[in-house]
Amino acid sequence: MKTLGHWIGGKPVESVSGSFGPVFDPATGAQPTRVSLASAEEVDAAVAAAREALVSWSRSSLAARTSFLFAYRALLHERRDELAALITAEHGKVHSDALGEVARGLEIVELACGIPEKLKGELSTQVSTRVDVSSIRQPVGVVAGITPFNFPAMVPMWMFPLAVACGNTFVLKPSEKDPSAAFRLAELAAEAGLPDGVLNVVNGDRVAVDRILEHPDVAAVSFVGSTPIARYIQSQAVAHGKRVQALGGAKNHMLVLPDADLDFAADNAVNAAYGSAGERCMAVSVVVAVGETGDALVSKIADRAHALRIGPGTDPASEMGPLITREHRDTVAGYVSGARAQGAEVVVDGTELTVPGHEDGFYLGVSLLDRVRPEMDAYRDEIFGPVLCVVRAETYEEGLALINASKWGNGTAIFTRDGGAARRFQLEVEAGMVGVNVPIPVPVGHHSFGGWKDSLFGDLHIYGNDGIQFYTRGKVITTRWPDPADSGGINLGFPTSS
Repeated sequence: MKTLGHWIGGKPVESVSGSFGPVFDPATGAQPTRVSLASAEEVDAAVAAAREALVSWSRSSLAARTSFLFAYRALLHERRDELAALITAEHGKVHSDALGEVARGLEIVELACGIPEKLKGELSTQVSTRVDVSSIRQPVGVVAGITPFNFPAMVPMWMFPLAVACGNTFVLKPSEKDPSAAFRLAELAAEAGLPDGVLNVVNGDRVAVDRILEHPDVAAVSFVGSTPIARYIQSQAVAHGKRVQALGGAKNHMLVLPDADLDFAADNAVNAAYGSAGERCMAVSVVVAVGETGDALVSKIADRAHALRIGPGTDPASEMGPLITREHRDTVAGYVSGARAQGAEVVVDGTELTVPGHEDGFYLGVSLLDRVRPEMDAYRDEIFGPVLCVVRAETYEEGLALINASKWGNGTAIFTRDGGAARRFQLEVEAGMVGVNVPIPVPVGHHSFGGWKDSLFGDLHIYGNDGIQFYTRGKVITTRWPDPADSGGINLGFPTSS
């Protein structure tokens, strides 16, 4: 069995904690790898390496940083199939989906390549007699990222490329369920020329997380994961004096108006609900069918759901792979039976699916639940699996009110041909990311990703300009070079601009 350790100070480090976690192949149920679970002392070693590297890296030129980033971008592009294969092997998503994940991560590396433009300061001359004022942004210091299992390459790439471009050093704690992609990202960063200690990877569980949150040398923490953990990350990080951005869970709604193209809406509902087995924080998990659209839309979604090909992610014919663990698969299946017991109509039941030749894999078929009510568990909870709920609403206003009543506000979408309705929706809906005839409105790299309400804890979204602001802090400098003829003198009054 392969053992995966840590990446500290520019080299692989074997664990000394003696604690390990299983890493499964979800397609087969086998355990080909075990991952080291870091002790507090091993986290300290990674932070110490980052702290030592910070001295020179924070003072490095923008040219030196961008030279690395351009080389890194080229290397990641060259090795994208290799990275996608690692994702498929440990997460289970199909290879094409894994390639898309790598591509979206590369967008942020490309954004980081343009960091000189983003870090330009400001200068105001002659704000007072012979007085100039300038503002600059400087790195925060040692920063950390705690990332989820569902995007083991993309979410780390949402964080550390921008952080190191801004002059910080980084400690990454990836999910212990599928850690190999993050470890490979660190190896490739070293190959591209990143100095030792600038990027470190510690694998682990809550022990590692808690040590990161309390460590006095960690200045900021980025997190993506579930809402309860995001809330915990924020409270603990703030209690220890750290800057924090913690992105939480979601229950993303797709509002379908009567004038929408129902075939187009059904295609997109299936793609957004069942892609990556529903293990996306931006997955559509609720369709709100307005007016008379419900019966026809449910029928069209069901026809497409029945036709989906589910199997191992390595099979080019597979459209959807397994879930991440056996336990998670069983939990998701429980929501389907629970919804039936609570009065929902189970239009498509995927809980009895078996994949021939892969009976021990963590597979679950897609499920479609109709006439779901807000008090049902399937509606109230973030299922994070291939289960799509359909809720009926009589009017646009009723559908909007339903969406806005959700405790989450990550992403949402409207499907319509009516530009006025779409404009109204994008202004009235309470969510951080809105799609108009786009079911998964993940912004491109030069915008920022983040939700509202219980989907975000902290003030700043991730990547884009918000990400650069998060990984830097502002400094304002007021300068006066007196004229030799100016004798100065004593003046105890408050300084004025004159």
